[in-house]
Amino acid sequence: MTRLLASVMSAAEAALALDGGADIIDLKNPAAGALGALPPAVLGACVAAVGGRRPVSATVGDLPLDPPRVAEAVARTAATGVGIVKIGLFDGDLPGCIRALKQRRGRPARLVAVLFADRAPDLSVLEPLAEAGFLGAMIDTADKAAGPLLRHMDLPALAAFVERARALGLLTGLAGSLRLDDVPALAALRPDYLGFRGALCGTRGRSGALDPRALAAVRRALGAYRPSAATATAGAQ
Repeated sequence: MTRLLASVMSAAEAALALDGGADIIDLKNPAAGALGALPPAVLGACVAAVGGRRPVSATVGDLPLDPPRVAEAVARTAATGVGIVKIGLFDGDLPGCIRALKQRRGRPARLVAVLFADRAPDLSVLEPLAEAGFLGAMIDTADKAAGPLLRHMDLPALAAFVERARALGLLTGLAGSLRLDDVPALAALRPDYLGFRGALCGTRGRSGALDPRALAAVRRALGAYRPSAATATAGAQ
């Protein structure tokens, strides 16, 4: 069953997401970009609020792929106690970053790479990510003003991503201004998780506060949707 990743920006929101049934608590600052980073003190407070009851992920920020800078950001983020560190595949030296991060294999925090649907993602990067020991990969959007995920990649393209990543042993996630009514089509592709922020904030947008009622609606939609094999096949076509 596809799980719910809820992006939060404070310890109070982390507690709300936990109580609301989120499967993964994702820490980021929506006001600072697609993968805006929160201060280490806030990350630590969120980790304490979750108390090990759910996996916690955190982003390192919208950073160019400069190996020393990315490696330092990953180490700083992991030191706060989060279990998963998310890295956006922005412009820069991706092979160099992969080499630098490969040395972290076996460290407590696992790595997830974020590809961007609105930047023509190259799925061939999945193989070196898997070889470097990444836990997973996800598709998101870099420019939130440019529209939601399905405006940039259609269902067959997203299905190809999920299939290819899963074949490599990577966890898979889909995000990018997802709405409640996106759940049936995207859950039919059977990614490991769907990531939400704006849809969990009601009418206030992704930089507003988490709305427990909106979170409950998304939780119900995911919990109720269990695609049959036929439905999953149809969704990928």
